[in-house]
Amino acid sequence: MVKLSVIVPFYNVRRFAPDTLRSLKANARDDVEFLLVDDCSSDGTRDLLERAVEEVPGAVLLAHGVNGGLATARNTGLDAARGTYLTFLDGDDWYAPGHCARLLDAAQRLGTDFVRVDHVQVTGRARQIHRLPHGRRDVPLRPLDAILPADRSTSVDYPYAWAGIYHRRLLDSGVLRFSDGLRTAEDRPWIWRLHREAESFAVTGLYGVFYRRGVASSLTQIGDIRQLDFLRAFDQVVEETAAHERAAELLPKALRTYCAVMAHHLESIERFEPAVARTLRAESAAALRRLPQDLLRSTLSALGPDRAARLRRVRRGQALRPATPVATGPATRAPEEAAR
Repeated sequence: MVKLSVIVPFYNVRRFAPDTLRSLKANARDDVEFLLVDDCSSDGTRDLLERAVEEVPGAVLLAHGVNGGLATARNTGLDAARGTYLTFLDGDDWYAPGHCARLLDAAQRLGTDFVRVDHVQVTGRARQIHRLPHGRRDVPLRPLDAILPADRSTSVDYPYAWAGIYHRRLLDSGVLRFSDGLRTAEDRPWIWRLHREAESFAVTGLYGVFYRRGVASSLTQIGDIRQLDFLRAFDQVVEETAAHERAAELLPKALRTYCAVMAHHLESIERFEPAVARTLRAESAAALRRLPQDLLRSTLSALGPDRAARLRRVRRGQALRPATPVATGPATRAPEEAAR
């Protein structure tokens, strides 16, 4: 019987995949399967995965004929998963030895729909622990109550799907699936849906996931059109939250996060190709006009003068003033951090 399915998408990460695969081998046990999803890699990653199926106990290769993006690759893994519990890992990250066993122990001990964990961020040789922004730990909680307050970092601002373990009933009910085709910010609608619709969760202090930042091929480092999928992702968050029975309470948080992430991308607009930058401005303006205007005004008033002024100018279709130079490379803040 498979207790845990680990879904690991890979796309052109030949340089880092050996670390990932070694870590899976160090977590192998009879009741764990590793679903290796090759999202049509072109750099030799597929060859490594084919060998891994022979060398890593429980490894299964699932190959895409066309590149579909991270959300679609995760859904491919979900379709094939047999475990009572499920979790995720990205193809350029890795686990500490024994992490899967500790995840399973936590899930079974706490008995909730899902359990969220901390992680270690890796930038070059630097290591930094990142804790999920929720104080109460090792006790069952109601996910809906962990979305607020709007003006502080909460569980939905820590959207990493790989920082947790999820009971199969969430998959069977459709809550665990991702929006196909999203190439960035795919975790945002997912984490909001998880917190709106699941009945119970818990947070526990495990540090067994190592998340690699500053990878040149990562979408957080590339200023192309795929980055603009964050707009579609947050449009979905707002639309689905607006339909919830507690929409009046939850929408201020959704708008604040959307506006903060939008401002983050506009602050670093110079890293985008000119045509993409024009599209970013135009689509951001359209998104701002679609939002509930009374709530948007109060959101901008609370967002801080610089970011608020930038978003107001974009909404009116005015040119952006030059921003303070933004660092590039590994030191650049991720949208998740900028939204806090």
